[in-house]
Amino acid sequence: RLWLKRRRGLAKPAALGLLGLGALGAVALGLYLADPAGRVQALVERAAAFGDAAGLEVREVVVEGRRNTPQELIRAAVGVSRGDPILSFSPTEARERLETIAWVESAHVERRLPGTILVRLTERAPFAIWQHQGRFSIIDREGKVVTTETLDAFGPLPLIVGAGADRTAAPLYDLLAAHPEVLRRVQAMVRVGERRWNLRLHNGADVLLPEGQEAPALNRLAELQARSALMDRPLVAIDMRLPDRLVLRQHPAPEPTPAQAPQRRPAQQGTRG
Repeated sequence: RLWLKRRRGLAKPAALGLLGLGALGAVALGLYLADPAGRVQALVERAAAFGDAAGLEVREVVVEGRRNTPQELIRAAVGVSRGDPILSFSPTEARERLETIAWVESAHVERRLPGTILVRLTERAPFAIWQHQGRFSIIDREGKVVTTETLDAFGPLPLIVGAGADRTAAPLYDLLAAHPEVLRRVQAMVRVGERRWNLRLHNGADVLLPEGQEAPALNRLAELQARSALMDRPLVAIDMRLPDRLVLRQHPAPEPTPAQAPQRRPAQQGTRG
């Protein structure tokens, strides 16, 4: 009996807390039905005061899914500290702030009573380095700039160049990935006039791809590379824009040096007899 009395005594605060929450819910419903527009703020304030009195405060913030998002940006966006009343915290507002961070594609935020804030992040994956107007940025597959700093911290990434390349490079890269021998010779994908592509090779040559016909052109280029090592030749350009012919531009022949120039033989003068 003594043990039962003690157990009942310990259970009273928890029971009172549950009764208080139930009463608060009933009050909330009554206030909402009476005045849904004008009583919301007052309800929030009363809930926060009740939670504070009941000891419902933030004890920890758990973040899941973070890989590249700076921790200080997450803390600022969540906007809560240990000891703050947990019922005053707005998961919706925190989610909206988190989704303004460049690295964050989507966020989920929830309160877990009595004292935990749970944050789940879905981050954007670094896809390529975009060079435009002399600036370099890390972008994802949709062209969203995620950072302009520590570009070498994400391993080897494709280099894309030019206006519009950020939004249109992913499909071309997927086509190149199907031809590894072509891809490993490509230094950069260059957008020309925001309508077609050039491939800059590591040996300095350019492959001019036809507008809208990249897939068949790359198939043909892979065949030529396998058959005759076309991309390894000392060329200026491989022009594939014409459907019925391939135009190869070679380096101009070097100008002869003065030592190599043919010498004129002096004219022989006749002798007087």
